[in-house]
Amino acid sequence: MKTQYYTACSLDGFIATEDHSLEWLFQLGDINDTSYPEFIKEVGALAMGSSTYEWMLRHVVKPDAGGTDWPYAQPTWVFSSRALPAVPGALLHFVRGDVRPVHEQMRRAAGEKNIWLVGGGDLVGQFYDAGLLDEIIVQVGSVTLGSGKPLLPRRIAFPPLTLTSARAIGPGFAELRYDVPRGRQQ
Repeated sequence: MKTQYYTACSLDGFIATEDHSLEWLFQLGDINDTSYPEFIKEVGALAMGSSTYEWMLRHVVKPDAGGTDWPYAQPTWVFSSRALPAVPGALLHFVRGDVRPVHEQMRRAAGEKNIWLVGGGDLVGQFYDAGLLDEIIVQVGSVTLGSGKPLLPRRIAFPPLTLTSARAIGPGFAELRYDVPRGRQQ
């Protein structure tokens, strides 16, 4: 079982624009051509921040526009310091505070499967700070944004991440996989 950050970012390291847009991403390829279909089969629990959750509500679920159901069957923990609307039928847990006790709940729920840290970067940084992040899988897109929401706003330098694989995905992405070292120093 691993705790994984699986995401996409621009070449200059942003997961979204300053106004949380992902429009830049959708022009770069089909998600079914990436490792996502195999990745999601091994996920037993998810965590996301409030901005990611609200993006999902606006662009995927769209409750006000008769949108789709929640796309994940796995239990999902949403970290937020404010009240957010639930999605009927979704297995959601709204939490706040320290990621460590929540991670333990997620581990129990995931069983033998992995935990996916959907985003954002600061939430993933909290898992890193607590020594709970095992792997980063990032599809780096062939665009630059200049500014926006950073991939992972943490200094990870000593020791560095360990690159375990790199592969091209169509003309728009390079998928990089990194193991996160133990015994960290910022």
